[in-house]
Amino acid sequence: MKLGFIGTGNMAGAIMGGIIREGLISPDEIIGADISEAGRERVKKEHGIHVTADNREAAEKAEVLVLSVKPQFYEEAIAGIRDCIREEQIIITLAPGKTLAWLEEQFGKPVKIVRTMPNTPALVGEGMTAACPNQYVTEEEKKYVLQILGSFGKVEIVPERMIDAVVAVSGSSPAYVFMLIEAMADAAVAEGMPRTQAYSFAAQAVYGSAKMVIETGKHPGELKDMVCSPAGTTIEAVRILEKEGFRSAVIEAMKACADVSRNL
Repeated sequence: MKLGFIGTGNMAGAIMGGIIREGLISPDEIIGADISEAGRERVKKEHGIHVTADNREAAEKAEVLVLSVKPQFYEEAIAGIRDCIREEQIIITLAPGKTLAWLEEQFGKPVKIVRTMPNTPALVGEGMTAACPNQYVTEEEKKYVLQILGSFGKVEIVPERMIDAVVAVSGSSPAYVFMLIEAMADAAVAEGMPRTQAYSFAAQAVYGSAKMVIETGKHPGELKDMVCSPAGTTIEAVRILEKEGFRSAVIEAMKACADVSRNL
């Protein structure tokens, strides 16, 4: 098997789906391990991969192994497989708070590890992932891992010291954006728009605005100014957002998020 997963939850499923869609690895070369029979059967039905209830089977068969269990289960999961991890294998981790030093200590031997922080838009092929390889990963192996991670969105290598900022700015931020869309839709409903239509308008406005930032390369402030006509509707809305501390609330929320990540 080229690729194995320990844990077959939503993020694992997103990675599998992206890899298979891009034709990087075929389903018959992927194995997923999960103690949950329902979880195993879901990814088997959706992606056509091999599944098992045995973590060791996935670890022994895979060339690249993704640890996609929740952070609190990492120590137990690693303890169960570390003696069968081979020198040439690459381990990809997805958990916030689990540093490369901590991971290397858990394995108790030199292991090729790429610590990553993806986000939930990976489920629709628009993820943003940070990757931090350790010293044992070669340049060729880095390229291969980036190809895998790039199959469900964008990926960039960052120094490990930036991971907590990554958690705040992309790992957790979909929740902030969903709250913004919900609030925008609520306001539209208050103005008489049907709920379903309000969500559609709000979500498309956010999606299109984000695309403008990415594709134009313009500073977000410049793009904001382009919408704000003198004495117009938009600048009045911006005035209220500034008055109510919109920017400060976002910054403080992200700082709190990064602090929790740092202390996991």
